[in-house]
Amino acid sequence: MTLSLSLRAKLGVLGAALAYTTVGFGTLTMPTVAEARDTEPFYTAQLAAPAEETTVIAGGVAWKCQATTCVAGKGTSRPMRMCRELQRDLGEVVAFTAKGEALEEAKLEKCNR
Repeated sequence: MTLSLSLRAKLGVLGAALAYTTVGFGTLTMPTVAEARDTEPFYTAQLAAPAEETTVIAGGVAWKCQATTCVAGKGTSRPMRMCRELQRDLGEVVAFTAKGEALEEAKLEKCNR
């Protein structure tokens, strides 16, 4: 014995399948809170002299510089190493913060050696 659906039932099943697919696909492609990107820089450095370049790669991250201020996203190195790499490329660093925490004065001096 075979079961046969009427045309109306077949269209209903097709409509339900399309609605389910649309909702499922929409849910998968919608941005979520976990995907939100932080727009604040992770590192901020103040230089003694204005940077000659607006973009510099130091410590494995791209630094954007404007006058004496440079900012960058999070890298994989420790803040001290990031400071040293930036100092090698752009000169003396007078202030350095990572995730809002300033580098201690002694470490900042070591960064500039």
